Order: sequence, then C-alpha cells, then structure tokens
Amino acid sequence: MENVKRIPYGVSNFVEVVEQNQYYVDKTMYLPLLERQPDSLFFIRPRRFGKSIFLGMLWAYYDVAQKDKFQKRFGNLWIGSHPTPNQGKYQVLFFDFSRASVGMGTLEENFNSYCCIVLNNFMSTYSDYYSEKLQSNFYESKSAANKLNLINSEAKQKGYLLYLIIDEYDNFTNVVLNEQGEKIYHDLTHASGFYRDYFKLYKGMFERIFMTGVSPVTLDDLTSGFNIGWNISTHYQFNMMLGFSEDDVRTMLQYYKDAGQLPGNADIEAMIAEMKPWYDNYCFAKESLDRDPKMFNCDMVLYYLRNYMDLGRSPEQMIDPNTRTDYNKMKKLIQLDRLDGDRKGVLRRITDEGQLVTTLVTTFPASEIANPEIFPSLLFYYGMLTISATRGNYLVLSIPNNNVRKQYYEFMLEEYQSNRYINLNDLGLMFYDMAYDGHWRETFEFIAHAYKENSSVRSAIEGERNLQGFFTAYLSVNAYYLIAPEVELNHGFCDLFLMPDLLRYEVAHSYIVELKYLSSKAPESKAESQWQEAVEQIKQYAVGPKVRQMIQHTRLHLIVMQFRGCELERMEEI
Repeated sequence: MENVKRIPYGVSNFVEVVEQNQYYVDKTMYLPLLERQPDSLFFIRPRRFGKSIFLGMLWAYYDVAQKDKFQKRFGNLWIGSHPTPNQGKYQVLFFDFSRASVGMGTLEENFNSYCCIVLNNFMSTYSDYYSEKLQSNFYESKSAANKLNLINSEAKQKGYLLYLIIDEYDNFTNVVLNEQGEKIYHDLTHASGFYRDYFKLYKGMFERIFMTGVSPVTLDDLTSGFNIGWNISTHYQFNMMLGFSEDDVRTMLQYYKDAGQLPGNADIEAMIAEMKPWYDNYCFAKESLDRDPKMFNCDMVLYYLRNYMDLGRSPEQMIDPNTRTDYNKMKKLIQLDRLDGDRKGVLRRITDEGQLVTTLVTTFPASEIANPEIFPSLLFYYGMLTISATRGNYLVLSIPNNNVRKQYYEFMLEEYQSNRYINLNDLGLMFYDMAYDGHWRETFEFIAHAYKENSSVRSAIEGERNLQGFFTAYLSVNAYYLIAPEVELNHGFCDLFLMPDLLRYEVAHSYIVELKYLSSKAPESKAESQWQEAVEQIKQYAVGPKVRQMIQHTRLHLIVMQFRGCELERMEEI
C-alpha cells in the first residue's frame, strides 16, 4: 500500500497530523455536542490522553483564518460531512500555559512576556480585521492585559466572535504551587493576583472558552474571578472524547496490517489482549460504567504499535520510558515527596487492595491538596485511579492497569530504597533464575533479609499488610511476571500471585505465595496452627480452574512464608 499513514507518536499538532498523512483517530463527532454545552468549558484528563491534539482540532475547525482549508483538513473526517454553522466563524486565541513560567524574570514578567508573544501572533493573523490605529497602540504596549483590552474593545464594536482555547490552564500555577509555595500561589490566584485578573478579562471578552488541564485545583481558586466555567470532565457524554476505544485500537492495527506494516502472521486480537492489562481500563464518568467501553491511553498504544512495526514483536518494556518524565511531574504535583502519614496510608491501601471506596471531589482549592479526603480525587484526575464501580452513593476507584500499578509499586520501592538501599540488578538476576530454572529460595530469602534490614518497616510495623506491601514492591521489579496481590483464586484471596508473562517470555515456572505474620510474642502453638491454615489455603488456591488458565504449561510452585516480627521463621514449598 502506497502512502501509508505515519504513526503520530509524540505529535500533538492536529494540522501536522492531517496534512502530513499521519494516522488520526476521528473525534470530530463531538463538536456538535460541545456546541450545545454552556459557552465556557473545562475538561480535565490525565497526561498523554490526546488533549493537545484535540485542542488543535478545535482551533483548525473554528478559526476564520483557516476556514478555506476546511475541506483539506476535515473532508475525510466525520465533521466533513456534518459541518456546524459555527465552522470558521471565530478569531481564535490559543494559549499553552505550560510555556508561561519559562524565563529569567519574575513570575508576572514571564507570564506577561509569554502572553504578549501569543497576542502579537494573534494580531498578525487577524490584522485585516483591526484598524491601523488600534494595531499601533497594540504593538506599542508591553502589557498583555492592555493588549487583551484593545482587542476586546474593537472586536465588540465590530461584532467579531472570539474563541479562547487554553491548554494546560493549571500548569503555570501548579509549578508555582510546587516550587514556590502556597503563599505565592495564593497571591497569584486571589484578591488582586495578576493570574486571577487575566481570568477576569477573559470572562466578558470571549463568546466561547475551552480549557484543559490535569487537575481541578486552580479552577476552584479562580472561581470568584472566573465563575462561569462548566466542568464536563466527568459527564458521561464526553467519557470517550479523548483516549482510544478498543474499536479504535482494532481499526488502527488492522489498517497497518493491511498496509503490510505488521508481520503477516500478526494476531490483532492477541495484540489487543497484550495491551489491555497495561494501557486500558479508564472510565471517567460513573454513568459510563455500563454504557461505554473502557478507554486506552493514546500514547501508550502508539508506543506499542511503533515498536511492533520496528521489531516485529511487542516492546521489551511495555511501559514507554518517555512517560518517566510524566511520573516525576505527577510525583511533584501531588507532592509525594512531602506526604504525611495519612496520605501515605491512602497510597499503601490502594497499592495493597487495588482500590478504595470514596466520593469524587470535582473542585478543590490548593489549601486542601494535603487533605487525605481530597487525595484519592487528585489521584483520579492524574489517571492513577479510575472509576470501576459504585457502592451506593460512593464510587469505587481502582488502579486502572499494570502501567499505573507499577507507578504505585515504584513509589513504595523508592521509599524503602531511601531507607535501606538494595542492589536491584542482583535481584533482577535472581528473578531470571526463578522464572526459567525454578530457583526461588534465594530470591525470597533476599527480600526477607531486606525486610528485616529496612528500618522504616520495622519502626512502624503493621503486620501482614506491611509485609505484603514490601514483598509486592520488590517483586514488581521483575520483568517475567505480572504481580497481582490479593487475587481471588478458588473462593479465596491469595497474598501474591506471580502470573507468568507468557506473551513476552518463555517462562517455565509460576508462583503463589502465602505470607503469614506473627507477633514476636506469639506462642509456638499459634505459629503451628497458622502454618497449617496457610498450607490448606494455598492448596485450595492451586486447584482452581482460573489458576490453570493463567499459568498454562508452567510449573506452579506454592510457597508459604511465615514471619515472626521482622524475622523469616519458616519457608517451604508445599
């Protein structure tokens, strides 16, 4: 097939994608629905879900300066056959506030400088619409606020329609909040803070406003200055507006297979089955639980596909290494390095149980960011939790996939490693011996010794839960198993199930591990009865049909480990 569409991995420019023959998953059918909403909209999604390319599509569609290119850019998309009356009717002002904190000046100087650059480009684009006198005053002014007022005055007088699009509206203030503290942040967004004053200007100036970000923190602090925003982030109509559905992924894979870009024997259903546990399972509206498919992370799918086309197989690392930057940003923004005990407890509970039951807070001020009750909602907006069920008027928020689960494990691992460093390379070599040769004892003794040596664990011992969290964190370093704590196996929940990743490695051995914890003062009779109980439990888990399905041809090892305090007292294969 000639002119095969390129994969737009890392590309966020809509015009570049459609004009340079890159693959685009059509989202234009949402435009009429958005037009039926209130005029000022907020839409929050995690990173790498296609926000920027969607905003670029809005810009290209509504911009009067791009009106003549409608057929070229949209002719093959849904909206090409269903244009709305508003197509090409607006002068569009597009800000990306992730760029507004860069510079050598003060916060206000950097922000003003960035806005002036964008506004000058706006005036250059629409110069035919504005008088020479206004343009003279406009370019002489060094104040972005004054430039906005000048545009507003003549646009109102002449009846021009203005559309404001802001990407990462919360980035500027999140950076300030994290790096310069809550007082400076408060001064920015309250009273006569310059950032808040800009939003006051936007309020009466634009016919339509669309803003995206990754958290609703700033939104709440600005509402008194900008109180007309309609938050559609958790509305079911827009649940699938960003991200890829399974049908989107299947269509894309089939396209590249038909184009000869994938091996002829590539099994599309097997590829989807491999991706789903890692990239899928996002739901952003409780009403969508029973009506919509779960959503895939866009960039992760493109990363997988790019690697498959290059290598003829799936990537060695299922998690895109480039998302490491996102994880570090997320850690800073939700202040993982400054977590108090309560929020650490929330993280540990999520890591151990995979979910929690809570209410979703739709907006909150920065002063509440450290509130343990707010914390699960913040994790939801960052894509670290997703809606999986309801319980009365509460939501069940769960870890969406292995990609995110690895991030939780990594947080715990970093905490443990900061207290007592362990050579993870040595551990990785032990995992190889476990997976291919069945040599498990050295690995579990190594982790048990690390548990004993880790002072942070010993000083705040929480029994079996803490023990399980520690083992899960270190076992997660391996490449050959998907680590699943608390998996339901044959009418019970095993502590740890090391499910072999047989799609990617020819693993020969799999493991179920039962961890038992005794207080240091527990009598020997208690130790023996606990051991026998563990033996019966693990035998019961092993005979379940679900286990056979997951381990396939591998040899299953049943390991019981009993700890007394921080000491490994007994370990046997059953």
